[in-house]
Amino acid sequence: PKDIELYQNYPNPFNATTSIRFALNRSGIVKISIFDISGKEIETLDYENLNAGIYRINWNASKYSSGVYFLKFNFNNQSNVKRILLMK
Repeated sequence: PKDIELYQNYPNPFNATTSIRFALNRSGIVKISIFDISGKEIETLDYENLNAGIYRINWNASKYSSGVYFLKFNFNNQSNVKRILLMK
């Protein structure tokens, strides 16, 4: 990949499970967290040192209620946030 990029989750809105894809143009530490609407971190999906490449992880949100959540992607000193919608 040419850049570091967090793609919008798919599907969005989703029911129970969604796929999160991101690209890294170099190695580094990645942390992916989910926050509720109040800003409280409710889950960490990934936290590890990864090589350059394209990655996909799944989030099973079946234990959470319907609503708006935020997906935060941290890579070294960069971060990106996406709004995601869980509908049951």
